[in-house]
Amino acid sequence: MQLLDGKILSSQIKAEIKQQVEEWTAQGGKKPHLAAILVGNDGASETYVASKIRSCEQVGFTSTLIRLAATATEAEVLSAVESLNQDADVDGFIVQLPLPPRISENRIMEAVNPAKDVDGFHPVNVGRMCKGLPAYLSATPFGILEMLERAQIETSGKHCVVIGRSQIVGLPMSILMQRNTYPGNATVTICHSKTHNLKEICRDADILIVALGRPEFVTADYVKTGAVVIDVGITRVEDSTKKSGFAIKGDVKFDEVAPQCSYITPVPGGVGLMTICGLLTNTLKAAKREIQF
Repeated sequence: MQLLDGKILSSQIKAEIKQQVEEWTAQGGKKPHLAAILVGNDGASETYVASKIRSCEQVGFTSTLIRLAATATEAEVLSAVESLNQDADVDGFIVQLPLPPRISENRIMEAVNPAKDVDGFHPVNVGRMCKGLPAYLSATPFGILEMLERAQIETSGKHCVVIGRSQIVGLPMSILMQRNTYPGNATVTICHSKTHNLKEICRDADILIVALGRPEFVTADYVKTGAVVIDVGITRVEDSTKKSGFAIKGDVKFDEVAPQCSYITPVPGGVGLMTICGLLTNTLKAAKREIQF
């Protein structure tokens, strides 16, 4: 079993991005600027946004955080989005999810300028991705592709099973894994809450990508010997033995599954760190205007 270590890999990618930023600015290019809109004070969202800001500093980006109260209306969020759309100094921005239930995430995502949509959620970017055109890819699937490619994991002709069909991870991941490129050319099965014989389908997977949001759902009897297992899940679980009062768990029961894998991602320290690298890469592309709309 080999560990797909997000800490090591993300550090390498950040160093590469930092070098590219230095070269770009030395040639007269503008320092990349990433902004974020945060509604309320959800603990996990606060942690994630703080990590993004630290990462921006590490690679030489400018970063801006717009905080809105938990009571903010949809109109107020849309106003903040439009302000960033119009700000010429901001190259890309994100609206941190989840939003309060009363606010339509689709309506907010559709209001973002596709050229600044470094999260890759706008229908224009999703459509371009489906057609194989240049697009900002959703940051988590982007990070997973980097993991597979840099570990030189063969994907062509392999059976890839994706558990989860969210617009953020499961759906784009399934599309990207079947594209005629590398990583890609896999035969993809996408599973969800209505799938019958889930365990049997997973046991046939050469590559199993789990984005379900249910801690330690996938146990050893879901995984065939030698499979590649990518755990996207990250959930806070109460744990009185921890100083924080909680432990971070993935969707895969790591200690049980790891011994029979060829490769596996840990949680924490796996896909989550790569997601931030995807976001930084998209922002650098936006600053350089590499993708034309």
